[in-house]
Amino acid sequence: MMGAFSRQRFFQELPLGCLLPTAQQGLEQVWQLLVICLLCRLLWMLGLPSFVKHLSTVAGGFYTLYLFFELHMIWVVLLSLLCYLFLFLCRHSTIRGTFLSITVLIYLLLGELHMMDTTNWHKMRGSQMVVAMKAISLAFDLDRGVVASVPSPIEFMGYIYFVGTVIFGPWISFNSYKEALEGRKLSLAWLWKVSVSWVKSQVCLVISNCVAPYLFPYFIPVYGDKLLRSGKRRKIKGMLSKWLLAYENTMSFHFSNYFVGYLSETTATLAGAGFTEEKENLKWDMSVTKPLCVEFPRSMVEVVTSWNLPMSRFLHTYVFRSALRFGVFSAVMVTYAASALLHGLSFHLGAVLISLGFITYIEHVLRKRLAVIFSACILSRKCPPGCSHQNKKKRWVYLINIAFSALAVLHLTYLGSVFNSSVDYTEEEEDDITHHTIQKWSELSWTSHWVTFGCWVFYRLVL
Repeated sequence: MMGAFSRQRFFQELPLGCLLPTAQQGLEQVWQLLVICLLCRLLWMLGLPSFVKHLSTVAGGFYTLYLFFELHMIWVVLLSLLCYLFLFLCRHSTIRGTFLSITVLIYLLLGELHMMDTTNWHKMRGSQMVVAMKAISLAFDLDRGVVASVPSPIEFMGYIYFVGTVIFGPWISFNSYKEALEGRKLSLAWLWKVSVSWVKSQVCLVISNCVAPYLFPYFIPVYGDKLLRSGKRRKIKGMLSKWLLAYENTMSFHFSNYFVGYLSETTATLAGAGFTEEKENLKWDMSVTKPLCVEFPRSMVEVVTSWNLPMSRFLHTYVFRSALRFGVFSAVMVTYAASALLHGLSFHLGAVLISLGFITYIEHVLRKRLAVIFSACILSRKCPPGCSHQNKKKRWVYLINIAFSALAVLHLTYLGSVFNSSVDYTEEEEDDITHHTIQKWSELSWTSHWVTFGCWVFYRLVL
């Protein structure tokens, strides 16, 4: 509705028409979760027996699951029970991680296809993914000896339903959960971290809802105010307008992800997780996402690792390393396929993630080859200070890195164009989502895929 206003009217209506309602709605949806996280944090400081602490976080986790999903939470509970049953029955096995991963993926696929309606299933996707990642990581840690023995049922359920992560994440390891239960003292550093993460989450929510969708007509008036008043903005033809609209969709999607990331930082830290300890110096330094590394990327490799840091660590530690025996390319594609399956059977997510697999791999090997040819610091990741490259800070080195950064922004805009804020992916039929994805990429002439193919051809030529 706000898109039909003139620029002056838009900025007059913005505070009460979008900013305030968005912030209020954001707080209304999560205030009970925040209170429960704080109560659990205070309870764990009382020096209670460990089983009481586990029970308290299970109770808090169950209550928050019911707040968000009501009786549909039973499907999350069933997944956790299935995982513990598997771990207990296979407690003498040494390949629990692989088999549990397959079991969890089968459960998720069956749930989406047969056990309940897709709409409600998709609403629980985030919590199911967190539960799945926790159980799978625990199984691999048991195989590798990181965790000595199968936890008791109450320990396992406490970890799975840890109130700070059960709704929005992030993934944390079993050992991190046990450290959180030790009940570290309240401090100004802890309070500052919680407050900053909360403010960042709300800023990102406001940008996603109130800034990004109106970026070019109002905040950066590319086409001018006259065109806005004529109501023809959405009818502008030409490739430039399509890319600008795609960038708006992409930016809105990005900041909705940052909102969830910072909110998960808030809840996890509020509940007592997310710290590192060095020589009795406690640092509340949990980091879930790095927006600047995504919006101004050095490479697509940097984007995928900065998008969700805990999930990136999970995939690298438990999927990529396990699949590395089949070769780097196979390991990369298995990792992205696993990520797609964890996110659910959705064509647009699967298409984006598999495309990312090809894009990041080809970019990585191409830049690695060019770095050897030119002996220059043009790798996907920034070189350490003592690298052996001869050309480090020459102008042409900067230009090559800037060119790859611009290419990464193009890829992000192209891939993010399918995440239209006007489309409710939990309500739409899969055929409609598939058609929408293909239509969006067709409008952009399949540019990113063609560019990726061109980069692969170039890589083969210089190999």
